[in-house]
Parts: sequence; structure tokens; C-alpha cells
Amino acid sequence: MQCGGDKSKEDIIYKNHAPGIKYVGIETCKGCHIDVYQSFIYTGMGRSFGAANRKRSSAQVNEHTAIYDKYQDFYYKPFFTKDSSMYIMEYRLEGKDTVHKRIEKVDYIVGSGQHTNSHMYQVNGYFYQMPMTFYTQQKKWDFPPGFENGFNSRFSRTIELECMSCHNAYPSFVEGSKNKYASVLQGIDCERCHGPGEIHVQEKLQGKVVDVQNEIDYTIVNPKKLPYDLQVDVCQRCHLQGNAVLKEGKSFFDFKPGQKLSDFMDIFLPRYKGEKTFVMASHADRLKQSKCFIESNKQKINTNTKIYKNSVFDNSQYSSFTCISCHNPHVSIQQTGDEQYNNACKNCHGNKEYKNLTLCSEDLKTRTANNDNCWKCHMPQSGTLDIPHVSVHDHKIQIPLPPSKQNEIKTFVGLAAINNPNPDNHTIGEAYLSYFEKFENKREYLDSAGIYFSKNGNYSPVHYFENIIRMNYLKGDFNALILKAKEQELSFSKDSWTMYRIAEAYYQQNNNSEALSYIKASVELAPFNLEFRNKLGVMALANKDITLAKSTFEFIQKENPKYVSALSNLAFIYLQENRIQEAEVLINKAIALDPDYEQALLNKASIYMFKNNKADALKMIKQILKKNPKSVKANQALKALS
Repeated sequence: MQCGGDKSKEDIIYKNHAPGIKYVGIETCKGCHIDVYQSFIYTGMGRSFGAANRKRSSAQVNEHTAIYDKYQDFYYKPFFTKDSSMYIMEYRLEGKDTVHKRIEKVDYIVGSGQHTNSHMYQVNGYFYQMPMTFYTQQKKWDFPPGFENGFNSRFSRTIELECMSCHNAYPSFVEGSKNKYASVLQGIDCERCHGPGEIHVQEKLQGKVVDVQNEIDYTIVNPKKLPYDLQVDVCQRCHLQGNAVLKEGKSFFDFKPGQKLSDFMDIFLPRYKGEKTFVMASHADRLKQSKCFIESNKQKINTNTKIYKNSVFDNSQYSSFTCISCHNPHVSIQQTGDEQYNNACKNCHGNKEYKNLTLCSEDLKTRTANNDNCWKCHMPQSGTLDIPHVSVHDHKIQIPLPPSKQNEIKTFVGLAAINNPNPDNHTIGEAYLSYFEKFENKREYLDSAGIYFSKNGNYSPVHYFENIIRMNYLKGDFNALILKAKEQELSFSKDSWTMYRIAEAYYQQNNNSEALSYIKASVELAPFNLEFRNKLGVMALANKDITLAKSTFEFIQKENPKYVSALSNLAFIYLQENRIQEAEVLINKAIALDPDYEQALLNKASIYMFKNNKADALKMIKQILKKNPKSVKANQALKALS
């Protein structure tokens, strides 16, 4: 593009926004920017994700380190081996006897250790979160957010692209899966903020140099030279982590720095009447509520910012108050002096150009107690709504009210799109569906979704159909779902989740043949989604297609040998084929992984009965009933054995 003339922010076009421009990786950037690299790798972003070992971990571990899940009766204990590898052991006690033990190696640590270290393991590229997190500020082990209070998913919480794409550099994702990656990088890297570097590297190797003091190098994005709103979009892509609703046809890979985030996704957060607390990754949301931010950018909000003056880049247009006014993304906050934050305040407060903004008027005693740091008072530190055992600075810069005048959270007001002041009605509807799925299973959220979907919106007929199917599925209204599905041909949607939901609705209505048709379509669209594959096997069994069921469960076992339900289901087929020894091997594996998996225990009881071992069969049934006294199948088996 031409770099002269009178250009507005709408005209900015970066060469690395073009389709197909490749990411080159941090090691390539390091070749020319070694000084920046050497500091960046010690930042929170640089240390956001890495291979697990003793050196990488911030955790404190000793022989007494353990946490207990009273709901599921499991203990968890981390430990390191002599070669510095990290493991998490799950175990159960009866008296002093260990009656269950499962040990999994920690493959990756997530989090820089400034607040937390969470842990992941992978099986053949399928990534899962583990049930222990170290909270560094309190030096405490506890369950990860969402695992507490009876919701411990143990070793089965999938790490999907939304999570991975914020906590790390972009991985090589296996299409048609939920959580399979061909490869992952280690730490957020340069290109997450600067965009893909292929064309930048090519031009520099060709000797094409740009005077960046006076011009913009359009081969790579320098966020400092973006208009304030696009600059904030770079940060809030991840520092506004809430309820993201992708635009139709977009993925979490598509946004590039320098583009408008709302063209790719709208990010919603709940609003409360009387709110005084906030979520962990709400830095951008809170900052944008600050009077400092609003007043600093008011002129730029109301005008079409010109980025050139006399054909030369006008740096004065970028003197807004934004994230990088305080934070240098290349330098760890632990290495950033207080003066940098204080100077960001003094640029306006006490500056003669801003006569109405004075320096601090607080009494000297209070100022001295806070080392005369502005942020100590105006960005107070507190806990968050979503992450336990952490304390972070509130990025809403304000004069805090005294405790006696602060209101508690009282009433949920609604969802707000933080990066888009005018979200579409249908997008708001989808946000309520997502909020119901991810955060709170309250019927009123589904009712709100229905209201917004009844209004005019910009969703295409296909996308609208997919969301109505999703809404009825979440309501459990399978009659309405099937009526809607019958309006369209099977090929109308290419969304695997829509096909899965329709299949499940037919299955719940005992229409096994229709269910099988839709689940086949779902698996064809997402062949590496093991949840869909497992459901295909179950529905094939319901249709007495043993060949399809067996091949499906065998596929899952090959992909992930630790997928418990597939192990148990395949064992069931082997039992029907009188392959007792092979069935028993699979059942024992399943129970070793999950000692409470009911169908595996029932299958184990069947094996005991085949061997005329009624006593052990009865023991298995009683084990089920101890955890689930209302189990229909276990009570039927108990009656048959009595």
C-alpha cells in the first residue's frame, strides 16, 4: 500500500493481514530482536505455558501435600521424580487401605506462577486439565476453578481452542476435534501481539527497511502505532476473557492485531446491580470504565482520527491512555518500577496542560504508608469472582468508596458485550445460551435467549436454525427440536454440534434409526471428536449394528486408550461375542481409570457371573449402590442375584 496521503484509521491495511501469511515463531523473531526476546521470555506472557518440570513449576510440594474431594471421596497428591518430571496421583482410602490409585504425568504447566500454576496432560495429542492447581500468592494447593463443590471432572476436562488460544501461542489444531493438537508451542509469543511475521521477515531479508520513526512498517503490526481502540483490541483479545461469541464462519485463530475484534467475536460479561468485584481477566473491561480512559480518548471517540500530518506519521494521535501507558509488554511487571505506573498518572495529573487535574490531595500520612504510589489507592487489590485464592489489582481507576458505602453484589442485570456497544439481537441470544452452558444452568438465561432470537437479527437462516436447535436442546424440549429439524434437510447445516443435538433428541424419543443418521453426519463433520464417536457407537448398538459399534469403539481406544466409556462399551461387545478374557482386560483398565464408572462395574459383575463367582458379582453391585442407591440397573441386578 502507499504510505503517503491523508489516511483515516479505517484505511489501515497491514500486509500481514492477508490470507495465508504464516506465523514464523519466536525463535525467528529472536534473530533480530534479541534484546526484546531476552526480557520478554520472563514476562507473564512469555511464561504462560510450558513443559512441566521442577524448574518450570512454582509449586511447593512435600510429603504432606494433598487435597481431598469430599464429594467423590478422592485424594490428590502432586510429586516430582528424580528426573524432575511431575505427576499427580489420585487415590482413595478405606480405613488405612488404598483401594484406588491412578497416577498421571503432568505434561504442561499453564500460568506464569504470578498467580497460579495449573496442569495439563495429553494422550495422543488430546489435551485435558488435571484436578490440581497451585495458587502461588497463598502458596496453596486446591482444585482448579470449576472443579470445586462436587463438580470435580478429574482428568477429563477437555482443553479446547478457546482456552488454548489465549493461554499460549497458536497451536497446530486438528480440525474436527474438540481438544486434539498436532503440536503446541510453549508460551505466548511475539506474533500474538504483532501478527504473523512471514512477510516481515521476507522483506527485511530483501533489504527493505522502513524508517519507523516517521512511517509505519505495514509488514508487521506495532500496537503502539494503532489508534487507541484497535490498540486495546489487541490486549482485550485475551485480557477480556468471558463469554466469547464468534461471528458466523470465524474461529479463534482469525483475529489478527490491527483488526477490529468485534468483526470476529463479541465478548460478553455479566453485569450486576451493586457490583464491587470482578472476574480475573477483566482488565480491559475495568480500564474502559475508568474516567481516565474515557476522558483521555473522548476526542478520538468522537472524531475520525487522522494518522498522518503532511504525509508523515503523526505520533501525537497515539498519546491516548491505554494499556501500554502503564505496561511494557516486553518487560515483566516484577521488573517494572513503581515510577513507570506513577508517571502514567502524572502525565495528566499535575501537568500544566490539564489545569483541572491536580496532583494527589491525600494526606501525607496515607501517601507515605503507600510509598506515594497512585495505584495503591486508586487500583486497590482484591479477590475475583471466578478464581479462588488470588488477589489482583482492579483496573478500574477510581476514588474508592469507604467500605461502609460499598454495595455487595445483589442482582444480575444482564449480559453486556464489552467490545461492541451495539451487538446484534441474535448474538445476544447466543451469548445467553453460552452463558447457560458454561457458567450457570438457570432457566431464565434460556428464556432470555428465546426473547432475543424472536427479534430481528442478522444471523443467516442456517446459523439461526443451529442456535434454535441448541436452545431447545438445552431446554430438553426434544419435541420442539425435532419439529424444527424436520423443517430442514439433513445437509442444511454443516455444524457437527447441531447434528449431534438432533441425534440425541431422536435417541431420547427412541427413534434410533433417525438418531443414527444424524450422529453419522456429526462424526463425518468432526471425526476426532471422541464424544461424538462414542455416541455413534452407542446408537449403532441401539440399531443392532454391532460391526459399526465395534469399529467405532476400537477407533476411540486407538485414539485415546484412556477413554473410559469406550473401553467399557467395547468390553460389553466382547462379552456378547464370548470373548471373556479380552473383555475383562478392558473392564479392568476402565475401572482402574474410574472406579465409580457404573457401566464398567456392571460389566465386571457380568464377568464374575459368567465365572460362577456370585459373591464377587454381588460385591460389584453393592459398590455401585453405595455411590448411587437409585441405580435402576444395579437394583435389578441385585434382585436377580438375591
